[in-house]
Amino acid sequence: MEIIDAIILGIVQGLTEFLPVSSSGHLELGKAILGDDSIPEDSLLFTVVVHFATALSTLVVFRKDVFELFAGLFQFKWNEETKFTLKIILSMVPAACIGLYFEDTMEGLFSGNVLLVGFMLIITALLLYLADKAQDTEKKVTFLNAFIIGISQAIAILPGISRSGATISTSVLLGIDKTKAARFSFLMVVPLILGKMGRDIFGGEIDYQNEQLITMGAGFLAAFIAGLVACTWMIQLVKNSKLRYFAIYCFIIGIMVIAVGL
Repeated sequence: MEIIDAIILGIVQGLTEFLPVSSSGHLELGKAILGDDSIPEDSLLFTVVVHFATALSTLVVFRKDVFELFAGLFQFKWNEETKFTLKIILSMVPAACIGLYFEDTMEGLFSGNVLLVGFMLIITALLLYLADKAQDTEKKVTFLNAFIIGISQAIAILPGISRSGATISTSVLLGIDKTKAARFSFLMVVPLILGKMGRDIFGGEIDYQNEQLITMGAGFLAAFIAGLVACTWMIQLVKNSKLRYFAIYCFIIGIMVIAVGL
């Protein structure tokens, strides 16, 4: 993988991780367009690197919230911070189960399967359209909501289903306040990303060479900067009910991808 390709794919990952257009789907499309013929281990390493970059950008954007959560947790009381943390953990269960028991099956879908990406983008478009029509509320995330949102996150493992789009749309359709929905959606994925990274790295699935350092570093920096911009922007878009524009985008791209795939 060349440095310029790594930068382009890093920007794609950074933007699409937060914007509801499917980071995994666009990353696969980007690799196909750029003719990425990396061996699976190299491709996996790059994916891990750019996902870590977007996780880090999430922590930077929500640094105040993260600090308050930790401060509340260390009070060792049944307070709002403790409840929120437990909701985050609960939301991780469905995706963690999919990752543990169906990992090989899911990885088989990430192999240039552009036709699947196209159909899943259309589903993402439908979710975003429905969510954009939802009314504003003051409702917070409940424990049951957290688990249901977690199921949508698990489904979003499929390439072409936007994780942020699916989780935010599910939250809004459940009647949760749009700003709270975006906050919960972005924070709930960080532990999963870090956990998956740890498993891949310490599980011996990733091997890297020193000559890859500059390329991976370029991809990481591009994804981190793009992630900062996209995360901040997405919060405002959800708050101001602008998801329909992304619904239109996903629908058009989905149709184009299906046409090319056929």
